Amino acid sequence: MTAASLARLPWGLGLAGLTPFLALAGAAWLAPVAWQVIAIPAFLYYSAVILSFLGGVQWGVAMSLESDDSPGFRARLALSMVPSLFAWPALLLHPVIGAWVLIAGFLLVRLYECGKASRELLPGWYQSLRTLLTVVVVACHALVIWRLAGG
Repeated sequence: MTAASLARLPWGLGLAGLTPFLALAGAAWLAPVAWQVIAIPAFLYYSAVILSFLGGVQWGVAMSLESDDSPGFRARLALSMVPSLFAWPALLLHPVIGAWVLIAGFLLVRLYECGKASRELLPGWYQSLRTLLTVVVVACHALVIWRLAGG
């Protein structure tokens, strides 16, 4: 198997994971009002789940790719908890503020993934995939915030 064929599955799954973001952000604008009342919280809940998942990815990277006696292991393991600590409280806030907190969480995770330690451990396809996913996710959040602001 080539590296390209191995990367197809994560790319397909990652792109499929955008479906709820796109559908719910679209519903926030285009659905009847009664459905918008459901779509917006559903969007925020899904976002929080995915942000927490990204922390789990870092936990897995620490457990499988870092030496367990290294500072990198300890740092990555500790930082793997941060996305959940952004995601859960975001659900308790006003939806506009919560959406901004979630955007901050996605951008902070991506910033960490772009750091030298992550670039050295993670395959190139992962970096490309995560950049695309983050751009789309942040854009969907912006659409939902705009809608909530009366857009």
